[in-house]
Amino acid sequence: MAENQSDIKCRIAVDAMGGDYAPLNVILGALQAYNESSDFELILVGNKEEILKVARHQNIDIDEKFIYHAPDVIGMDEVPVVAIKSKPDSSIVIGAKLVKEKKADAFVSAGNTGAVMAVSTLIMGRIKGISRPTIGATFPTEKDKYCIVFDAGSSVDSKPQHLYEYAVLGSIFAKEIYGIENPSVGILSVGEEESKGNELVFSTYKLLKESNLNFYGNVEGRDILKGTVDIVVCDGFVGNIILKFGESVLSLLKTKIKKYAKRGILNKLKALIVKNVLKVALKDMDYQTYGGVPLLGVNGISIIGHGSSTPLAIKNMILRAKEMYEKKLIQKFEEALSKNATIQKNS
Repeated sequence: MAENQSDIKCRIAVDAMGGDYAPLNVILGALQAYNESSDFELILVGNKEEILKVARHQNIDIDEKFIYHAPDVIGMDEVPVVAIKSKPDSSIVIGAKLVKEKKADAFVSAGNTGAVMAVSTLIMGRIKGISRPTIGATFPTEKDKYCIVFDAGSSVDSKPQHLYEYAVLGSIFAKEIYGIENPSVGILSVGEEESKGNELVFSTYKLLKESNLNFYGNVEGRDILKGTVDIVVCDGFVGNIILKFGESVLSLLKTKIKKYAKRGILNKLKALIVKNVLKVALKDMDYQTYGGVPLLGVNGISIIGHGSSTPLAIKNMILRAKEMYEKKLIQKFEEALSKNATIQKNS
């Protein structure tokens, strides 16, 4: 593996042991990404013997040079902090170290979410000016664009400064990844009026109003799917509840359609038509479309996926990491935070 980033392709370390269906789904997804866009260097991090065994069983030919051996695995139900200390040779720890040591440019994992967040923060470190990294939940809207909610569960009991940082990071992400030139930012509250909210909302409102961001004001829960703003900031406790609720919508619709179809042959035919329409119309609500979520604010690219990630989700996680690298998001985060710090100091 080359060390000089300037003369090599983007190098993406993928946690081959992360997820409920690892390493098979990870191998399949990684190869799909590589076949679709081979202009990056793939590094499968995990138990070499197990990776090769699964590959042989599936008649997949993998060059051993793509594998970086990591003998241990942090399980999905393990306590992150304890597991990190007891398993320094796990695929999650080693994957993050590869980024820290400049042997990889991005790390992708569908493993233990808490462990990936903790390792990315502790090993990669935080970007200067960031006190808490954040993850965002992407929602489709009535306006055929996305609304991203920050924070979606990376931490709770946020302070106004944290929400301000989420807004800065989220605005750059929305501009670079979704092409929104001047993303609008709203604070999630119990009413649109400036006088409504709690202490966190009031104090954050003041910070954002005085910033150079495109601040809209307070928004309510319904404004997320309406697409009133591009970025919504809130505490991770609330954001994670919104994320999990949103993920349950598709499951509910599928269950309702199945129950309706069981009432008779005519209902079954109607349900089939509705099912096919919904499958196309609600495609962008499927997590597989975007694969995983980036942990913004750490000094490196870290993409976190669902434990149940399919090969398609893994593929899209890898391609998203590649896109973030090519658009130099880490550098742009640093520049924006430095600029905002100077503005705040002089104001």
